[in-house]
Amino acid sequence: MHPTPPSVDRRAFLAGTAALAAAVTTSGTAASIETGARLAAPAATPPSRHAGTPWPICLDTATIRPVPLLEKIRIAAEAGYDAIEPWESELADHERSGGNLKDLGKLLRDRGLRVPSVIGLWNAIPETQDAWDAQLPASRDRMRMASAIGAQHIQVIPQPERPRERFDPAWAAARYRDLLEIGIRDYQLVPAMVFVKFLPGARTLGQAAQIAIDSGHPQAKVIPDTFHMFIGGTPFGGLQHLRGEFIAIFQFNDAPAVPGREALEDRHRVYPGDGVLPLREILRDLKRIGYTGCVSLELYNEECWKQDPMVVARTGLDKTLTVIRSACG
Repeated sequence: MHPTPPSVDRRAFLAGTAALAAAVTTSGTAASIETGARLAAPAATPPSRHAGTPWPICLDTATIRPVPLLEKIRIAAEAGYDAIEPWESELADHERSGGNLKDLGKLLRDRGLRVPSVIGLWNAIPETQDAWDAQLPASRDRMRMASAIGAQHIQVIPQPERPRERFDPAWAAARYRDLLEIGIRDYQLVPAMVFVKFLPGARTLGQAAQIAIDSGHPQAKVIPDTFHMFIGGTPFGGLQHLRGEFIAIFQFNDAPAVPGREALEDRHRVYPGDGVLPLREILRDLKRIGYTGCVSLELYNEECWKQDPMVVARTGLDKTLTVIRSACG
């Protein structure tokens, strides 16, 4: 799932980092502190081009899934989004078709779109060391692609699935720390933990936060999703216990009244304001904790995919802004 370098004096920054590293007794600890410090003060997220929202509005490209990536970029820009959240498979397809990802990043910037996140690092935290070693090249390649287009974060999905009793949170936290060190040091982006109902040990915001916190890394972050909070059983009030900077990006959507919560699947997501989730209260909590990153519209609704993608994009933006303005006005 890059960032614009912080506006600090580079010589002073490096001198301070070197002094900090020299004060540490072991080289491993020094490397960890130095790496964590590199992105400790990221540049502030630019404001939205739209009045009445404290957060820039992002379009998850799966919301208009059948459309090619270049067309999605055009639609997002012309519809008025501040940012876009592509999938790593789209970046891989772009390269396979002869496209250059650095050129794609320039196109995004020229269109006025930032990339707060890329989805994602699939199977990123397997169960064993051998599986980790085998998967790491794929994770590195996904981070490379995300970095090439200027992404700030990439989403960590701790698959593959396994029985709950075999999910070791301490192991997951240590591997997440490894991904953070690699992402920051080698690709200048920050991997962030997601949670999904079907993932043992990472089905709730609390479980994802545990992995992130137990990593012990200063740049550890989570990615809440209103739909996954609802279907996974995370109380929405839990958001008020986080700090804003602990959240990499906020995925935004609504859930219908029918079917019931236990039967809901990704395809049931609906536009913000068209469902039953307490989105205004959620957004007020998000504002209270000082979150300033992007709110990303994320729909995997097959009915939306059948419609004109520009209409879907504009409708989604309008409905998102309506809910935000109602909550924050």
